[in-house]
Amino acid sequence: MKETPQSRKATFAGGCFWCMVQPFEEMPGIIKVVSGYTGGHKENPTYREVCSETTGHYEAVQITYDPELFPYEKLLELYWQQIDPTDPGGQFFDRGESYTTAIFYHDEDQRLAAEQSKDALETSGKFSKPIVTKILPAKEFYEAEDYHQQYYKKNPSHYQRYSIGSGRKAFTQKHWGEQQ
Repeated sequence: MKETPQSRKATFAGGCFWCMVQPFEEMPGIIKVVSGYTGGHKENPTYREVCSETTGHYEAVQITYDPELFPYEKLLELYWQQIDPTDPGGQFFDRGESYTTAIFYHDEDQRLAAEQSKDALETSGKFSKPIVTKILPAKEFYEAEDYHQQYYKKNPSHYQRYSIGSGRKAFTQKHWGEQQ
């Protein structure tokens, strides 16, 4: 699928970006999913710099999608199902600000949709703790190094061990079932 004039971008931080690619990439209307860094102050950061917690960046994915085939609201629903939105210190085994969750909105419609989605999750009773995922304006997005792109395809055994060993898979299955 190629980018079209109506294609849009969505940017989500959900802890380790390796685990945030596959769920989105496999959906109809998704044109591309790129792992990278955003939200910080350092231009063109490296993985090591982001992990050092000195750049202000989050590990994130940027999704190019066709809103006619996969609306932003559906992206938000899928996003919530990949993370622990109640953890202010990171995600699963990965700790630190660069691994915390955030929705980066690209326009006012996305901001409103993200806030409504977060409010709906908060009032759903699905979680006993508050939803701490931030909703922030999109900033420059820097692609991660090539070896991080499509990690689940390049290193399927390691990816599966990480997903299970980190606790992400068990958490998402407990709260959302097998739908991921």
